[in-house]
Amino acid sequence: MSEHVAVLVKKSTRSAYGATLVELLEAGCDIAAVDADLSGSTTTAKLAAVAPGRHVNVGIAEQNMIGVAAGLALAGMTVYTGSFAVFGTGRVYDQIRNTVCYAGLNVKIAPTHAGISVGADGGSHQMVEDLALMRVLPGMRVLVPADYESTRRALTLACQVPGPVYVRMGRVDLPLLYDEASAARLNIGSACVLREGSDVTLVACGAEVAQALVAAERLEAEEGVSAEVIDAFSVKPLDGPLILASARKTGAVVTCEEHSVIGGLGSAVAELLVEQGLELLRKPLARVGVQDCFGTSGDLEELFALYRLDAQAIIDAVVK
Repeated sequence: MSEHVAVLVKKSTRSAYGATLVELLEAGCDIAAVDADLSGSTTTAKLAAVAPGRHVNVGIAEQNMIGVAAGLALAGMTVYTGSFAVFGTGRVYDQIRNTVCYAGLNVKIAPTHAGISVGADGGSHQMVEDLALMRVLPGMRVLVPADYESTRRALTLACQVPGPVYVRMGRVDLPLLYDEASAARLNIGSACVLREGSDVTLVACGAEVAQALVAAERLEAEEGVSAEVIDAFSVKPLDGPLILASARKTGAVVTCEEHSVIGGLGSAVAELLVEQGLELLRKPLARVGVQDCFGTSGDLEELFALYRLDAQAIIDAVVK
């Protein structure tokens, strides 16, 4: 077992957003946040409370949110956008593509409430296509932090690099997997081995990292299977060398994501393995994720069991 051990304390990844923006401002970063009438939920209101001139609430006008952010970026600022992921990527896709990415502007797309863990808000608000949308955009970096500290790190990294970055955050409280020191080793283009193993590689991101760690412990105890767990913190660019090295060692790979199996982490890893030659695997690649469908209303445990995203689903994929 690695030093990255989940503790009982839990925090949501979104709760790191506003607090980190305040930290960046206090550190001298020329930042601003633009939100679409959801600054309480996204927590960007924390920035507004200490620096109201650095926060713009455009109301329920997400396309305008991206336009305002682009204008502030052209004036020299590093700008973060808020809203829920379903609105902050889907409703504004044209503006992100043509206004932000085409011009390479310094805008960080950082919505919250991604995935089915939005829960009772239901399928219309449960965004499971955002990684696919953001991955395909030229120049867009895609970061999917797994806990509070890795979210702080992702938002800080986004500030340090020019150009567009996507940071995916969620609503649900997650176990703490990193402390500040260990999170500091995460970078754009890097993944992290949280648990070493020899029989199968579990490549996970976001909320699924904690599920993969639980699955790995149970696989060892119940099946005698040694599972290596990789946190794919950076989905684009993907840490190909680390994932390939693990796949060569174990000969079997299961990807785990709170996102559609189409176009997200599972697709990125499959593309990597195909390009390198599937002969490095002794078993087929399996992808745990949402299977080409919309979500529905429910609590977290119900939804993760229904959509086969929980630790048991990962165990079943490994055993199969």
